[in-house]
Amino acid sequence: MRHVVVGTAGHIDHGKSALVRALTGIDPDRLKEEKARGITIDLGFAHAEVEGVDVSFVDVPGHERFVKNMLAGATGVDLVLLVVAADESVMPQTREHFEICRLLDVGAGVIALTKTDLVDEDTRELAALEVRELVAGSFLEGAPIVPVSSVSGEGLDRLRHALAAVAAHVPHRRAGDVTRLPVDRVFSVRGFGTVVTGTLVSGVLATDDELEALPGGTRVKVRGLQVHGRSTSRVEAAQRVAVNLAGVDVSDLARGISLVAPRTFETTRRFDAVIDVLTDARPISHGARVRFHQGTSELLGRVAISSIDQRDAALGAENEVRPGRRALVRIRLERPAVVTRGDRFILRAYSPPATIAGGLVIDPSPPKGPIRTAPGRARFKAMAPAGDEDIGSPTAIDRALMQVLRERGGEGIASSALVARLGLTFDDAAHACERLSRSGLVARAGDVLLAEEVVTVLAQRVHEALSAHHVADPLSEGLPREELRTRVFGRAPADVFEHVLDRLVTRGDISARDRIALRSHQVTLSDAERRAVARVEDAFARAGLRPPDVASLGADLGLSDADVAQALRLLQRQKTLLKVETLLFHADALEQLKRDVRALRVEGREATVDVAAFKLRHGVTRKYAIPLLEFLDRERVTRRVGDARIVL
Repeated sequence: MRHVVVGTAGHIDHGKSALVRALTGIDPDRLKEEKARGITIDLGFAHAEVEGVDVSFVDVPGHERFVKNMLAGATGVDLVLLVVAADESVMPQTREHFEICRLLDVGAGVIALTKTDLVDEDTRELAALEVRELVAGSFLEGAPIVPVSSVSGEGLDRLRHALAAVAAHVPHRRAGDVTRLPVDRVFSVRGFGTVVTGTLVSGVLATDDELEALPGGTRVKVRGLQVHGRSTSRVEAAQRVAVNLAGVDVSDLARGISLVAPRTFETTRRFDAVIDVLTDARPISHGARVRFHQGTSELLGRVAISSIDQRDAALGAENEVRPGRRALVRIRLERPAVVTRGDRFILRAYSPPATIAGGLVIDPSPPKGPIRTAPGRARFKAMAPAGDEDIGSPTAIDRALMQVLRERGGEGIASSALVARLGLTFDDAAHACERLSRSGLVARAGDVLLAEEVVTVLAQRVHEALSAHHVADPLSEGLPREELRTRVFGRAPADVFEHVLDRLVTRGDISARDRIALRSHQVTLSDAERRAVARVEDAFARAGLRPPDVASLGADLGLSDADVAQALRLLQRQKTLLKVETLLFHADALEQLKRDVRALRVEGREATVDVAAFKLRHGVTRKYAIPLLEFLDRERVTRRVGDARIVL
């Protein structure tokens, strides 16, 4: 069965709740105060099957004091039922609710002209004419206007048919989208524990699913699900659902949190957006404090203007967004929010509260930096959809992804992070990566995505670092891998480092072993240098396990200290000389030592070595004996037991 969520909208006392009750047989007013005062204060819910469509009604309050509750109810609405009383026609909250639905891009709806039993035909027609004037040029232009009476039942069947007809053209929500449930109610049920309700705006929910409650990051488990009071094991997008949660108390949750699939969304206190200011609103000034409404949350924040309509900019009005204009802005919130690219939101004035604008998130986590400079404004334009372009179109996605990748440089971004950063489904993220990889704009390093131009820059920096090293130390066989990674790649993931090296190796530009060097580099020694190296090596080879003192080696061999230092570096890189603690030994001497000690072990008999015996056998002092015995332990030739060592 097709599922749609219908939200009511309209002025107080225009009959929204009565109409929902007449259509469904369910009273959406659940609070004692609502029944006592005869007005809707908080969200109400009802449901009915209408011509084969499962319709969930979200009934919202019409009083101006409760618009924030209305905004929470507008979350996840597929179409709006705009309710206008024929005896009063269009009123202030009619206009505000209609503008909110338009700004939230609801997209479709039906208009119910209620209380027709109280007026004559001329009054009906006049009210319908005023409604048509209100919605002209909007998503409700051409929407059916159905005269109804919740008292007499007039027009109810026509209204049901109109709702079903409009619902048939509402785009399906994809079950493969990422799971996201903005919570509008939290309560406890005896014997069950914590229960939350909301409209599943995307993805699916199933019993035993693990979710993350954001903000906060609390992990919860789905113990049970109910839709319209009936238990079920699975819920799809566009359904109202009650979720029994394990692992969390009622006091830990509240309206405004979102239940999401783990590691798919992130919280933010700073995001970039496109906003549209209402034509009858006050201008929004740079730095203005506003009330931010998205999903079921309400937060306070401030608006920083990046760029405004060119007509206003030409007049020098760059510090405010005028009524009826569009602007690119950065919003800084006072508390974390769960938003991603493509989310719609509403801005209301801080005081007195009134709806002033609606917006579209274009980047939920922009980098810090100036937003009113030429580069800052260019960045906004790269992230924002162009003209009438859909923010979810391949062109808009690719442009935004390339902007993010250029900004992140060598750090890149994990493909799995595109869900949170760019508001993509896993499928859309995979398609975008494939498109840009085929076009040669994006490279993959494991799970990390990089702009191809960034890879080119990193490769050039590797060349420069190696060239500088070879000039400074021509006898070096290359830079150690870790030193090159730290110097050139900084905080970039290891996969990025290896990807760039592999590319340079494949191209034949470098050789990459323990040390990294340009393929063209060769260690070349002059005749004098070769003689110096040979004399130093010979000195260590003849000394065996009693190596010469490095400090006096130059004087003993008739070489300068610089010649000795250079020879020692080269011999160590070639592993001809090996360092044991602070001493240098010829590699051949150490290998011979290991063979001699292993030879002490006669098959079937245990052999031990102590310091005194070692000194006597090899003719060395304690200065050399202790480091050499510890070297044998590390090489697993011996194992220390007390004051002696067992030959392994």
